[in-house]
Amino acid sequence: MPLPAPEGRSLLHTRTTVFRGYKRDDGLWDIDGDLLDTKANALPIPEEPTLLPGEPLHGMAIRVTINDQFVIQAIAVSMDAAPHRECPQALASMQTMVGCTMGRGWRHTIERNLGGIDGCTHLRELLFNMATAAFQTLAHEMTEDNAQQPPPYFGTCSTWDFNGPLVARIYPQFAGWRDKGRKAVGT
Repeated sequence: MPLPAPEGRSLLHTRTTVFRGYKRDDGLWDIDGDLLDTKANALPIPEEPTLLPGEPLHGMAIRVTINDQFVIQAIAVSMDAAPHRECPQALASMQTMVGCTMGRGWRHTIERNLGGIDGCTHLRELLFNMATAAFQTLAHEMTEDNAQQPPPYFGTCSTWDFNGPLVARIYPQFAGWRDKGRKAVGT
């Protein structure tokens, strides 16, 4: 169902994010994320050239390489566009995420390692959602590997409620299922 018709308005800003998940030949997984911000009007930036309409204000990319347990094995980051020449100094701190797990507490982990002046707001925002993209990339593989356990996304939204009609209809063996020790991935 589409959004209702808007009131009269003028476009000022567009943010586009794209996430892609890849299975690598070496058994690891790459999750790539891109963030692009553009302005509809010229944007003067103090001590920098004026940004012309449609030119990228932010053009950033992250590649996170993870294993089957969602532990980050490597991270690569680029800033093709940033509003200030000092922005790329935030790239080095991204390496503190190697060894971290994309799972419960993911946002807290990002803030602990890259929060405040230790990182870049836009790279943090991109990382937040990379866990969901990782989960979407690996979810089918995880389900096929463990038929005795419900898929990890069960119990994480109203549609996949263990006591709901969809689980009862499609996966009756997991209807009403409870396991206090299981941790949700991508939260």
